[in-house]
Amino acid sequence: MSSMHHSSPMSNELGAQLRAWRGARGKSQLDLSLDTGISQRQISFIESGRSTPGRHNLLHLADALDVPLRERNALLLAAGYAPIYAEGSIEDIEMKSVTDALKRMLTQHEPFPAVVMDRYWNVVMTNDATFRFFNSFIDIAARETPRNLLHLMFDPAGMRPFVPNWKETAKSLMARVFRESVGRVIDMRTKALMDKLLAYPDVDSAWNISTAADSTPVIPLSFVKDGKLLRFFSLVTTVGTAQTIITQELRIECMFPLDDVTEGEYARLMQQSGAR
Repeated sequence: MSSMHHSSPMSNELGAQLRAWRGARGKSQLDLSLDTGISQRQISFIESGRSTPGRHNLLHLADALDVPLRERNALLLAAGYAPIYAEGSIEDIEMKSVTDALKRMLTQHEPFPAVVMDRYWNVVMTNDATFRFFNSFIDIAARETPRNLLHLMFDPAGMRPFVPNWKETAKSLMARVFRESVGRVIDMRTKALMDKLLAYPDVDSAWNISTAADSTPVIPLSFVKDGKLLRFFSLVTTVGTAQTIITQELRIECMFPLDDVTEGEYARLMQQSGAR
């Protein structure tokens, strides 16, 4: 059968990617045609590998499917075009305005913990309070860098023993991985991260499921220290209208005390950590 096709493996790869994004967004070829003004027949030809779209049309399709920048590069490569979105690094000079703004946000959030994470939950920036808070539970400096927030919460040698309702917390973190994955689609590296988390003791593979019920932007998080319960909530922010891959993938997480008791205990804890 395949000998009847004259499509290149490259264009088939593009078709598969486009179909996958259409599936992820729950759109039919007709929906996509109406959104873009590109004929349904043309979309069908692209997906079956019978034709390759022009670069402009391909980006138009990617836009309509809300494809993240990193994956837009993958679509361009599959179609035989050069990628156009810069990967970039947080250290780049072009990133200075963004990193300055992030540093200011983190500093403004003192005396409470705040972190900036990449797409894979690796911590790329923190304020001083974050280090002091986690260090009052474990030796944070002993953990390998980049420090990963999910590993920190799942590891029995990390924060896990100090989380009173750990199973519920772990489940909601798994749900967050799905919800906060860029473009709400799990890529290979995120899947590898999930597999590592599932390999920790007493982690149930059934947690590895996207649940829409967990879609609150306010995330509760509790810890126990010296028999005292510390209850926090955290808010997650993303950088709007990102022009580079790295900027689109950054997330800022700020922790707040949930009640006055926690605020008092937290202040005492930070005083202790400052006195050490």
